[in-house]
Amino acid sequence: MTDTKIEFAEQMGRCREVFEKKLRDYGTSWRIMRLPSLTDQIYIKAARIRQIEESGENRVGDGVESEFAAMVNYAVMALILNETPVDKREDIDGETALRRYDEILGRTRDLMMDKNHDYSESWRMMRVSSMVDIILTKILRIKQIEDNSGHCLVSEGVEGSYMDIANYSLFCLIRLQEEAERPH
Repeated sequence: MTDTKIEFAEQMGRCREVFEKKLRDYGTSWRIMRLPSLTDQIYIKAARIRQIEESGENRVGDGVESEFAAMVNYAVMALILNETPVDKREDIDGETALRRYDEILGRTRDLMMDKNHDYSESWRMMRVSSMVDIILTKILRIKQIEDNSGHCLVSEGVEGSYMDIANYSLFCLIRLQEEAERPH
């Protein structure tokens, strides 16, 4: 029996810990980035995971788990910046960034719980590789919206896609942990 809420909280905690440590190392230097740059950072991480999946070779040595955690954190950073007026981005200090991180990841978790209810935890039957493809699709959608200056005819804006990227990345982290704990 699994408890998605607990597993999700554990993985969110790991991502937050990395975010907080990098916040101490680098401050909020990421606040200078434009949203398309953060989108591209997420793309780089997802593309690396897909390359490793397809080639079976990991030359850098860093595991894909750290890439999924990075995608969660970049998605949250993008959401923070998306909600912050451009002229106020330089005012984001570490304490504010961490508070906003928690708020946004909380909203992202709430969205996951609602979708998880409606979709009956179907993600548990999905392959990690399929979720990576969905993440890449979400990224391409965001890039198209960005190229259209944020204008959408019928689609939701970038917010939902960034939240979906974070949620699918967290699902992948849960699935990878399950696979690592499964007897071989």
